[in-house]
Amino acid sequence: MIRAPAPRLVAFALACAALLAAQAALARVERYAVIAGNNAGLRGEVELRYAEADALKMHDVLVGLGGFSPANVTLLRGGNAEAMRRALISMNSRIRQDITGGGVEAVLVVYYSGHGDARALHLGNTLMDLPELEQLARGSAAHFRLVIVDACRSGALTRVKGGTAAPPLTIRTDARLAGEGVVFLTASSANEDAQESDALGGSFFTHYLASGLLGAADDDRNGVVTLDEAYRHVSEATIRATSRTLAGTQHPTFRYELRGQGKLALTALPASAAHRGTVELPAGRTYLLLEGGSHGPVVAEVAATDVSRRISVKPGRYFVRGRGQDHLLEGEIAVEAGKAIRVEDAMLSRAEYARLVRKGQEGADATHGVQAGYRLRTAFDEGESPCHGVFAGYTLELRQLSVMPRLGACRGGFENDALRASRDQLDLEVRVAHAWDFPWVTLDVGVSLGAGLLRQEFETRGVAAPRTSFVGFLGSGLGLTVDLPSGFYLLGQVDAQTYFFQRARRGSGESGPVSAEFAVRPLAGLGKRF
Repeated sequence: MIRAPAPRLVAFALACAALLAAQAALARVERYAVIAGNNAGLRGEVELRYAEADALKMHDVLVGLGGFSPANVTLLRGGNAEAMRRALISMNSRIRQDITGGGVEAVLVVYYSGHGDARALHLGNTLMDLPELEQLARGSAAHFRLVIVDACRSGALTRVKGGTAAPPLTIRTDARLAGEGVVFLTASSANEDAQESDALGGSFFTHYLASGLLGAADDDRNGVVTLDEAYRHVSEATIRATSRTLAGTQHPTFRYELRGQGKLALTALPASAAHRGTVELPAGRTYLLLEGGSHGPVVAEVAATDVSRRISVKPGRYFVRGRGQDHLLEGEIAVEAGKAIRVEDAMLSRAEYARLVRKGQEGADATHGVQAGYRLRTAFDEGESPCHGVFAGYTLELRQLSVMPRLGACRGGFENDALRASRDQLDLEVRVAHAWDFPWVTLDVGVSLGAGLLRQEFETRGVAAPRTSFVGFLGSGLGLTVDLPSGFYLLGQVDAQTYFFQRARRGSGESGPVSAEFAVRPLAGLGKRF
């Protein structure tokens, strides 16, 4: 026979359950990290430029926004394999001591940037095998372990024990961790190189990871960047950026082994804080945020496709560069602690890509486009009408020179008592010019060389058959360009040219000697840069 529990027993059970729930809710989450970067690799490997800077960038992001106490973070820049091994063992020992007695849940992040391959990390002339790195991470007493490797062929970590790509992972942490396990996040697959960028001042992978943790990955705009948001952001951005490099597309990979469900918060983006400021960038284009000035280190990037437009940064002066279809928007801003600044296009100055190429700005190697318009060539002989026509061409603008191949055609003629003639000219020329940029216009000086066909037809009382002759010409002149919105521009040009051709004798239409004739050729048109 089953009896109903006494009221006092029920109350006691409820009280115990409530106490246990309260103790679980009050569990403190401590965050620990070992962060390493080494520019040097094995003998024969090219020294990297930004691996150690990437490690410092990740350190600053995790300490600034991730809730990692500086005392719980070990930063190794240029250390060898033994130094990294000792750092991991020491951190594991400390975590084990800190969580003894309960009431504390631990998160461990291990980050490495440098040389490596499918078998080991290359820390200078020393090696740390990937299985050893994995064993040290798995052996930690931390409830959750995240291993991030920004190295060539680091995707071998995600292939261990058959790891495969899967939908974005979700691991929850609010007041306490709701899941336990280990996650491996790598910069490339097992057969790919991890790439650096001089323009970004770091590796593509770490640049986009740091940008995401600073706020660009906050897709739901709740002020918290979770692990799944960060992975989606770094994966999509790295693939997009490296698809345009000579080394080819780089695919970040991951593997996870978890118990529990939810989202792990990696960084929190306070709306106001005594030590941080917020920059909100306009939608519709990609922006870079550089520290100090136009040549300072890149702090973060927000892509045109990113939902979140807010970045959390330290107080100070920053340079903003927005990339449009055919121009850049640039300017400096000042970020104050505890305040947000909304960047507007009116606060920035506009610079066409062609001008940036001529300035030699890094990342702006060339610009190109098409142009077309009206042209006129003055007459060769007294009484002859000018040669009116059209032209179409292509322009390639480099740092020192602009190269412009053009195809043109025009018609002119002359008439006297005995003969009426028309001249049709079809030619191809190449013009090479050097330009100087001024606030509203661009001036250039150029030389040109061309060749074509001259078709002459005659009307006379006698017999004068049509004739076609070769024409060659060379010249020099001045040009003027005025930039318009959306990549369009107006152009004007005046060239003095010398033409060489065999022309007909006046009055007969018969062939005469080769003649050198001087002419002036103005033109005007419209161009479009791509």
